[in-house]
Amino acid sequence: MAESARQPQEPQNPEELYRYLLDRVTNMETRNLELREQLRQIESDKRYIETQKIRYEREVRKLKSEIEQLRSPPLVIGTITDVVEGNRVIVRSSAGPRFMVRSSMCIDPEKLKPGVRCTLNQQSLAVIDILPESYDAQVYGMEVVETPQESYGDIGGLDPQITEIREAVELPLKRPELFEKVGIEPPKGVLLFGPPGTGKTLLARAVAHETNAYFLRVVGSELVQKYIGEGARLVRELFDLAKKKSPTIIFIDEIDAVGASRTEATTSGDREVQRTLMQLLAGMDGFERRGDVKIIGATNRIDILDRALLRPGRFDRIIEIPLPDVEGRLAILNVHTRGMNLEGDIVLEEIAHLTEGKNGSDLKAICMEAGMFAIRAEHEKVTRKDFLCAIEKIGLDFDGHKYMSNYGAMFA
Repeated sequence: MAESARQPQEPQNPEELYRYLLDRVTNMETRNLELREQLRQIESDKRYIETQKIRYEREVRKLKSEIEQLRSPPLVIGTITDVVEGNRVIVRSSAGPRFMVRSSMCIDPEKLKPGVRCTLNQQSLAVIDILPESYDAQVYGMEVVETPQESYGDIGGLDPQITEIREAVELPLKRPELFEKVGIEPPKGVLLFGPPGTGKTLLARAVAHETNAYFLRVVGSELVQKYIGEGARLVRELFDLAKKKSPTIIFIDEIDAVGASRTEATTSGDREVQRTLMQLLAGMDGFERRGDVKIIGATNRIDILDRALLRPGRFDRIIEIPLPDVEGRLAILNVHTRGMNLEGDIVLEEIAHLTEGKNGSDLKAICMEAGMFAIRAEHEKVTRKDFLCAIEKIGLDFDGHKYMSNYGAMFA
């Protein structure tokens, strides 16, 4: 009785049989669609897994290759001194001795030239690869990457000097056809000299801002090295890089550190400085043309510079940057007070007359000190009294505190 109750009842008439079969077919079709969708999803997952497998196998092969390269012995750095014939060359290893070796078949024979750096196998010393030309790390550190923000508008009281340096440096780089029409060669170098704080370095920074040339900045003391020949090599690489990157402007600040007059040297250090100076002279106007490379020098002591450094051909224009007069001081004050909140009773002409003998750095310090006095008094504007106190303070610091100490008297 129970088994008969669990069995589905069979349709009694054809209409019920038709509906029963139709439901069964519909259920089977639905189940078929579900199975097809599952199959499609499984095949998609299979393809993704296979793709991941291929990617991981590729990454494993790459890592194994890197491990093999790291485990491989290092190569010896050498220099090709002569090319005999075919793929046989004479090389000098970093240790010093020379060897005749063969080069790899993968190297273009035209690249095998005397003086080229190469890598050598440790055991056979065969030439494996040709290295690109390299310069001293100090030379790359002399490059001015970020353009300075100062422009000619930030320089006051030096309009004639700005005109001369623009004619000598900027004009040959921007409009060389003018010199070709006239039939003259453009100036090769400009020397800026004058008392400290008058704006020589500021002028060079403005030139770097206004021109799109490759700019190299070097201090004269950086060219003086400890070992024999190192300073001359640094100067040579400096000019080689400038010629390669031309148009280039080389700014040598404090050039008197390496360009002092040559005398009878008594120490090895003096002789090394003179060797560096001779290499600098040859680089500025020697046997080889240096191309579209302009040089700007700056010094406070033009009286001690070597005569060979001052002659035309090396520095074609010698520009004096003097202490500013009343009009120059007024122009400098206008530059430094552009962003200051001044009271209406301040007359900058009066401040310019009161700062006789001050240079541009002193005037900038006076403006800063005037602002500090205003902050001390909790003023929102800088007053005339603040400027008078600043002038008195700057004069006292320069005349009394710096040079009247016992330390200065001891070593005077």
